[in-house]
Amino acid sequence: MGTPLNDLDPFDVYDAEAARLEAHFAGLTGDAWDRPSRCEGWSVRDVLAHLAGGELYNRACLDDDLQGLFALLEKEGASDLTSFNDWSVSSRRGRPVAEVLEEWREENRATRRRMRERGAEAMLPTMSGPYPVGPQTFHYSSELATHADDIGVPVAEGEEPGRSAWRARVALFALAEADSSAEVTQTDGGFRVRLDGESVDLSRPDFVAATTARLPEGHPLPPAFRDALRCLA
Repeated sequence: MGTPLNDLDPFDVYDAEAARLEAHFAGLTGDAWDRPSRCEGWSVRDVLAHLAGGELYNRACLDDDLQGLFALLEKEGASDLTSFNDWSVSSRRGRPVAEVLEEWREENRATRRRMRERGAEAMLPTMSGPYPVGPQTFHYSSELATHADDIGVPVAEGEEPGRSAWRARVALFALAEADSSAEVTQTDGGFRVRLDGESVDLSRPDFVAATTARLPEGHPLPPAFRDALRCLA
């Protein structure tokens, strides 16, 4: 199945984002785990717990066992995405952080290996129905990149242009998937967004932030534009 992302390797992108997070987590000690993240109410440790919990979903898709996951979540009182995320975090707060890190590391490595083995064209069971592995891998990569930014993981200067470029392309793909009412065109300095007869210009970082619902409250982008651009959060 062809997509506008076909010239990008989703598995290499996914590996790079996971490696950046692994290295950052491995270097944290003491109070660094308790620092607040950009996710309201979550510390750095809580973001790690969220990522570990998310691997339950990834594995269920790969095992074609979403019903098993739903049964587990029902037992734990998690009935929607918000309660699943809350349970993923709260159920790991009493465990040693090194144990949670090892859980995420091993499960994520398995996810990345199995996705690569399947290949980008293969279909994967998901909560939204069968979906190609390649685009799903880009969605996973976007999530890792977003949460890495949430906890302040540094990005080498030489990596940033390529990283922001693929993230913007994935965002454009996701907007098209969602049939967003926003019309987005690339400009020399970023992107022009048209909506209901009005237009705004966004830098590439701000465009990515808008699609992941990470623009700061004080940013001048109007609420209607924020709603129309949100597609990766």
